[in-house]
Amino acid sequence: MTSSFEFHTYPARLSDAERDRVLAVLREGAAQGKLSHDTFIRRMDLALAARRSEELAVLTADLDTDGRWARRLFGAVGRASAFSARLRRAWQIERLPKLLLPDPGPAPLRIGRDPMNGLRLSDDTVSRLHAELMMQGGRWVLRDLGSTNGTTVNGRRVTGAVVVRDGDMVSFGQLSFRLAAH
Repeated sequence: MTSSFEFHTYPARLSDAERDRVLAVLREGAAQGKLSHDTFIRRMDLALAARRSEELAVLTADLDTDGRWARRLFGAVGRASAFSARLRRAWQIERLPKLLLPDPGPAPLRIGRDPMNGLRLSDDTVSRLHAELMMQGGRWVLRDLGSTNGTTVNGRRVTGAVVVRDGDMVSFGQLSFRLAAH
Protein backbone atom coordinates (compact mmCIF):
# COMPACT_ATOMS: atom_id res chain seq x y z
CA MET A 1 0.00 0.00 0.00
CA THR A 2 1.45 3.27 -1.04
CA SER A 3 0.53 6.53 0.47
CA SER A 4 0.78 9.76 -1.43
CA PHE A 5 1.25 13.09 0.25
CA GLU A 6 0.95 16.37 -1.47
CA PHE A 7 3.36 19.01 -0.37
CA HIS A 8 2.39 22.60 -0.85
CA THR A 9 5.00 25.28 -0.85
CA TYR A 10 3.98 28.70 0.24
CA PRO A 11 5.98 31.82 -0.45
CA ALA A 12 8.07 32.99 2.44
CA ARG A 13 6.38 35.63 4.57
CA LEU A 14 7.71 39.13 4.03
CA SER A 15 9.94 40.33 6.81
CA ASP A 16 9.30 43.64 8.54
CA ALA A 17 12.76 44.75 7.42
CA GLU A 18 11.89 44.19 3.73
CA ARG A 19 8.66 46.13 4.07
CA ASP A 20 10.37 48.93 6.05
CA ARG A 21 13.08 49.27 3.39
CA VAL A 22 10.46 49.68 0.65
CA LEU A 23 8.48 52.19 2.72
CA ALA A 24 11.66 54.20 3.30
CA VAL A 25 12.45 54.20 -0.44
CA LEU A 26 8.90 55.38 -1.19
CA ARG A 27 9.10 58.17 1.40
CA GLU A 28 12.45 59.30 -0.01
CA GLY A 29 11.06 59.18 -3.55
CA ALA A 30 8.14 61.37 -2.54
CA ALA A 31 10.45 63.79 -0.67
CA GLN A 32 12.64 64.11 -3.77
CA GLY A 33 9.60 64.81 -5.97
CA LYS A 34 9.90 61.54 -7.89
CA LEU A 35 6.39 60.49 -6.86
CA SER A 36 3.17 62.48 -6.85
CA HIS A 37 1.17 62.46 -3.64
CA ASP A 38 -1.47 60.13 -5.12
CA THR A 39 1.17 57.71 -6.45
CA PHE A 40 2.96 57.75 -3.09
CA ILE A 41 -0.27 56.93 -1.19
CA ARG A 42 -1.22 54.17 -3.65
CA ARG A 43 2.23 52.55 -3.46
CA MET A 44 2.27 52.76 0.35
CA ASP A 45 -1.08 50.92 0.41
CA LEU A 46 0.24 48.28 -1.98
CA ALA A 47 3.43 47.85 0.08
CA LEU A 48 1.42 47.30 3.24
CA ALA A 49 -0.80 44.74 1.50
CA ALA A 50 2.01 42.92 -0.34
CA ARG A 51 2.55 39.22 0.39
CA ARG A 52 5.64 38.49 -1.72
CA SER A 53 9.01 40.15 -2.24
CA GLU A 54 8.31 40.45 -5.97
CA GLU A 55 5.31 42.68 -5.25
CA LEU A 56 7.52 45.00 -3.22
CA ALA A 57 10.26 45.08 -5.86
CA VAL A 58 7.83 46.38 -8.49
CA LEU A 59 6.85 49.30 -6.24
CA THR A 60 10.38 50.69 -6.05
CA ALA A 61 11.87 49.57 -9.39
CA ASP A 62 11.81 53.11 -10.77
CA LEU A 63 13.16 54.64 -7.54
CA ASP A 64 16.13 52.41 -6.69
CA THR A 65 18.38 54.06 -9.29
CA ASP A 66 20.38 56.35 -6.97
CA GLY A 67 22.98 53.72 -6.25
CA ARG A 68 25.68 53.37 -3.64
CA TRP A 69 27.39 56.75 -4.19
CA ALA A 70 24.23 58.77 -3.64
CA ARG A 71 23.46 56.87 -0.42
CA ARG A 72 27.00 57.53 0.81
CA LEU A 73 26.72 61.21 -0.09
CA PHE A 74 23.35 61.59 1.67
CA GLY A 75 24.76 59.72 4.70
CA ALA A 76 27.81 62.00 4.84
CA VAL A 77 25.66 65.12 4.55
CA GLY A 78 23.38 63.81 7.31
CA ARG A 79 26.32 63.12 9.64
CA ALA A 80 27.83 66.57 8.97
CA SER A 81 24.47 68.20 9.62
CA ALA A 82 24.05 66.30 12.89
CA PHE A 83 27.54 67.34 13.99
CA SER A 84 26.87 71.02 13.26
CA ALA A 85 23.58 70.81 15.18
CA ARG A 86 25.39 69.32 18.21
CA LEU A 87 28.06 72.01 17.98
CA ARG A 88 25.45 74.78 17.74
CA ARG A 89 23.56 73.35 20.75
CA ALA A 90 26.77 73.14 22.81
CA TRP A 91 27.64 76.76 21.97
CA GLN A 92 24.11 77.87 22.79
CA ILE A 93 24.00 76.03 26.13
CA GLU A 94 27.18 77.71 27.39
CA ARG A 95 25.71 81.16 26.69
CA LEU A 96 22.36 80.54 28.45
CA PRO A 97 21.56 81.86 31.93
CA LYS A 98 21.74 79.20 34.63
CA LEU A 99 18.67 77.85 36.36
CA LEU A 100 19.82 76.37 39.67
CA LEU A 101 18.18 73.11 40.64
CA PRO A 102 16.40 73.68 43.96
CA ASP A 103 16.94 71.75 47.16
CA PRO A 104 14.75 68.62 47.01
CA GLY A 105 11.54 69.01 48.96
CA PRO A 106 8.13 67.40 49.38
CA ALA A 107 6.43 69.77 46.93
CA PRO A 108 7.43 70.43 43.32
CA LEU A 109 8.85 73.76 42.20
CA ARG A 110 6.08 75.36 40.15
CA ILE A 111 7.21 77.47 37.19
CA GLY A 112 5.12 80.07 35.40
CA ARG A 113 3.92 83.65 35.13
CA ASP A 114 1.65 83.56 38.20
CA PRO A 115 3.18 85.31 41.26
CA MET A 116 2.27 82.28 43.43
CA ASN A 117 4.76 80.05 41.57
CA GLY A 118 8.09 79.18 43.20
CA LEU A 119 9.82 80.40 40.01
CA ARG A 120 8.03 83.32 38.40
CA LEU A 121 8.92 84.04 34.77
CA SER A 122 7.44 87.33 33.58
CA ASP A 123 7.22 86.67 29.85
CA ASP A 124 4.14 86.57 27.62
CA THR A 125 5.21 83.21 26.12
CA VAL A 126 5.16 81.56 29.57
CA SER A 127 1.81 80.26 30.85
CA ARG A 128 0.51 81.23 34.28
CA LEU A 129 1.08 77.65 35.47
CA HIS A 130 3.63 76.39 32.93
CA ALA A 131 5.67 73.49 34.39
CA GLU A 132 6.92 71.89 37.57
CA LEU A 133 10.27 70.47 38.64
CA MET A 134 10.61 67.86 41.36
CA MET A 135 12.88 65.13 42.70
CA GLN A 136 11.45 61.63 42.15
CA GLY A 137 13.38 58.46 42.93
CA GLY A 138 16.66 60.37 43.17
CA ARG A 139 16.23 62.00 39.74
CA TRP A 140 14.97 65.42 38.70
CA VAL A 141 11.73 65.29 36.69
CA LEU A 142 10.34 68.21 34.67
CA ARG A 143 6.63 68.09 33.83
CA ASP A 144 4.80 70.40 31.44
CA LEU A 145 1.45 71.41 32.92
CA GLY A 146 -0.43 71.93 29.65
CA SER A 147 1.32 75.18 28.79
CA THR A 148 0.30 77.07 25.66
CA ASN A 149 3.79 77.57 24.19
CA GLY A 150 5.36 74.38 25.47
CA THR A 151 8.32 73.23 27.50
CA THR A 152 11.43 71.78 25.83
CA VAL A 153 14.50 69.93 27.08
CA ASN A 154 17.55 70.00 24.82
CA GLY A 155 15.34 71.13 21.94
CA ARG A 156 12.72 68.39 22.33
CA ARG A 157 9.18 69.20 23.34
CA VAL A 158 8.10 67.75 26.68
CA THR A 159 4.83 65.87 26.62
CA GLY A 160 4.07 64.76 30.13
CA ALA A 161 7.23 64.39 32.21
CA VAL A 162 10.93 63.91 31.43
CA VAL A 163 14.05 63.28 33.51
CA VAL A 164 16.46 66.25 33.46
CA ARG A 165 20.09 66.59 34.53
CA ASP A 166 22.68 69.19 35.34
CA GLY A 167 23.68 70.87 32.05
CA ASP A 168 20.42 70.26 30.16
CA MET A 169 18.95 73.15 28.17
CA VAL A 170 15.34 73.83 29.21
CA SER A 171 12.89 76.27 27.65
CA PHE A 172 9.58 77.57 28.93
CA GLY A 173 7.89 79.29 26.00
CA GLN A 174 10.65 81.49 24.53
CA LEU A 175 12.77 81.66 27.71
CA SER A 176 15.73 79.26 27.78
CA PHE A 177 18.06 78.26 30.61
CA ARG A 178 20.83 75.78 31.39
CA LEU A 179 20.13 73.62 34.43
CA ALA A 180 22.88 73.79 37.01
CA ALA A 181 23.42 71.94 40.30
CA HIS A 182 24.44 73.97 43.33
